[in-house]
Amino acid sequence: MSHPPVPLSVLDLSPVSSGSTPADALRRTLDLAQAAERAGYQRYWLAEHHLNPGVAGASPAVVAALVAQATTAIRVGSAAVILGNYSPLQVAEQWGTIAALHPGRVDLGIGRSGIGRSGGAGRPGATSPGRADAGGVAPAEQSPPAPAGAPVTPVPGDAGRWQVVDGVVIPPVRPTAYDPARLALQARLLGRAPGDGDGFGADVRDILAFFAGTYRAPEGRPVAVTPAEGTDVQLWVHGSSAGPSAQLAGELGLPYGANYHVAPATLLESVAAYRAAFTPSADFPEPYVIVSVDVVVGADDQAARALAAGYGPWVQSIRSGHGAIPYPDVHEARAIQAGWAPEDHAAVRDRTETRLVGSPQTVVTRLAALQRLTGADELLVTTVTHRHEDRVRSYELLAEAWAAQATPAVAHVEHQHADALDAAATAATTELLRAAARS
Repeated sequence: MSHPPVPLSVLDLSPVSSGSTPADALRRTLDLAQAAERAGYQRYWLAEHHLNPGVAGASPAVVAALVAQATTAIRVGSAAVILGNYSPLQVAEQWGTIAALHPGRVDLGIGRSGIGRSGGAGRPGATSPGRADAGGVAPAEQSPPAPAGAPVTPVPGDAGRWQVVDGVVIPPVRPTAYDPARLALQARLLGRAPGDGDGFGADVRDILAFFAGTYRAPEGRPVAVTPAEGTDVQLWVHGSSAGPSAQLAGELGLPYGANYHVAPATLLESVAAYRAAFTPSADFPEPYVIVSVDVVVGADDQAARALAAGYGPWVQSIRSGHGAIPYPDVHEARAIQAGWAPEDHAAVRDRTETRLVGSPQTVVTRLAALQRLTGADELLVTTVTHRHEDRVRSYELLAEAWAAQATPAVAHVEHQHADALDAAATAATTELLRAAARS
């Protein structure tokens, strides 16, 4: 019996390619949204990044409104609006405005940010629970160790630091280094306040109340938030660990975005914490998880690797504290990497080795393994390439190959031979890690 795969959705940062402008990037976002709708993707979500020359997605509400106007049916939203950069009232008003004009289509994804009052601000190289990484969704949070007894296949030569779990690469936890001066400047320009991340739960509850029309000010006065009140915005919480975001999403019965593509090391704990904390709500009687993942699909494995060449330098530019560079082409990427020290390669390896790159079948095999491991109800795909047409084609090829799983023959093979698919994915990822260890 055939059974269709889980839905695929799109996460877009509006990347700026070298030689192009932010205006080009935003126009390409609108074109990609239309292509994604034609290809059958379920949602089109926008990320939020600030002070990055290589990313034009600084205002997800504005871009989401433009995307909604340029499309007809695909759901449009954010992954994620970073609380702390706005007041809860501003968030409700902005997204309520979009929903009033595009009912039944708006998702509001929220991410926690801000170093708490006990956080490590001011210590260069410290782990920052409020530092957003390349790729949107939500910043990293502190996380407990991985649960004991996980079905892990060690990678030869890596002393157990890297793992392949049921065909999915799980790297070691990587402390997030940041430039405290740049972080302080960004916070000041955005009007951030110390400890604003500590109020995340209260802020999310206020936003829910604004949409529901149940908000009461501390002195007891009712507040009507026009045009948000009564709209059907669907609220999501995004997180990167088993920390406050996963727990809050579960407690409130909200859908949850688990961040594999930015924080792959803590994916499994993040999903487990959400499900453990889940309390049924009117809209979600069961937990609902979307898992984000970096993907590049080409005509074959070799072509896809060429398309993916600029990714390492792009991630390294963000992690170095300077902000994303315009996305390089293959020649620029090779020139940059020619001057890298070993620590530069190591700094991005968790991202480059967890990106799914290859032919449609290669990527579908690895994507299916990720879905089975996490039990994801949906997968959120983010693709960045230097040329816009390659990015569009990657999404088209993936949608076609993913939908083909629904045919009876392929579905039967997948059901009967899941172990074989896992073995193939494990072999592919193990070879990637061996190559990484040799580099």
